[in-house]
Amino acid sequence: QMQLVESGGGLVQAGGSLRLSCVASGGTLSSYAMGWFRQAPGKEREVVAAIGWTGSRVYLTDPVKGRFTISRDNLKNMVFLQMNSLKPADTAVYYCAADATTPWSTPRTANEYDYWGQGTQVTVSS
Repeated sequence: QMQLVESGGGLVQAGGSLRLSCVASGGTLSSYAMGWFRQAPGKEREVVAAIGWTGSRVYLTDPVKGRFTISRDNLKNMVFLQMNSLKPADTAVYYCAADATTPWSTPRTANEYDYWGQGTQVTVSS
């Protein structure tokens, strides 16, 4: 059973940066596509970024393009989300997710993912 644990969230001023990490256990990360989602209060969970099993295919949602980067280190069983130029609109709980069904792809909907972390809070103050 794959388990995912996120870290790196916190409170940051607008324009600042954070790096989220997700460490996986109970499975080999290279067998999964990975994604980062976020959910703000009163809103649905939305995809932020996704990365295929080799790291060669990535997806970023339009609002974060040019500011966020997703990467992975399969040897360390970790996935990262580097977030720069943060805005108050980025405030949300951020979740790491793993997809075993189509690991070569960049899944963009929550129901495509099989495993989820507990989330880490990111708060951006204005």
